[in-house]
Amino acid sequence: MPLNILLNGAQGRMGLAITEVALEHDARIACACDAGDDPAAGIADCEVVIDFSFHEVTPAIAKLAATHQRPLIIGTTGHTADERKAILAATTDQIPVVWAGNYSIGVNTLNYLTRKAAPILSQDYEAEVLELHHHHKKDAPSGTAARLLEILQSAYKLDDSKLTHGREGLVGARPRDEIGVHAIRGGDIVGEHTVYFCGQGERLELTHRATDRRIFARGAIHAARWALVQKPGLYDMEAVLGLVD
Repeated sequence: MPLNILLNGAQGRMGLAITEVALEHDARIACACDAGDDPAAGIADCEVVIDFSFHEVTPAIAKLAATHQRPLIIGTTGHTADERKAILAATTDQIPVVWAGNYSIGVNTLNYLTRKAAPILSQDYEAEVLELHHHHKKDAPSGTAARLLEILQSAYKLDDSKLTHGREGLVGARPRDEIGVHAIRGGDIVGEHTVYFCGQGERLELTHRATDRRIFARGAIHAARWALVQKPGLYDMEAVLGLVD
């Protein structure tokens, strides 16, 4: 039997990509929702909810998924702290939630490799994160870049005050306990992320380049099927792929 999905944000870039690849992954969009639609009208016919809408919409769809005991896959990014708090309060004791800034298998391997490299190289190799996206991208840094920053911050025990978003003017020498964050927007770039570890006499670069949005769609459907058999709680795509120590 195909996996029946409630897709919130069905007419967005990711929603269209998920719809395009659903059949090849034995799934169907049983309820497609966008602004003005009522997802409550179709959720009874669905086994799982996938949200690729807008950050301000996610709290309501999360509450609906929890009320109907449907696993929730969140691919929307740009949530405020209050929105994130509301989403987690509504769901994590009730249903499985997979929340990732990027559902690509390659990107999540990049996360894993970054987590492994950071403590090996230590802050003797200064870390910088660069991300590139199309000109329609609304948030910066991207959800994927934010996840990479979390990994680096955890490895180096640095809080958000140590993140430097771009540089301008006479900023002085780069302090050791800093992570640079840089965002490029233009054209139709699907997504590119690089973590730089810059040492004396050498530099390690870990890069992922996406050329087809369908890689994220396939990953989201894979996560949805995985979530069906999980206990309530909050998971990321690394957990879905078994990339946890």
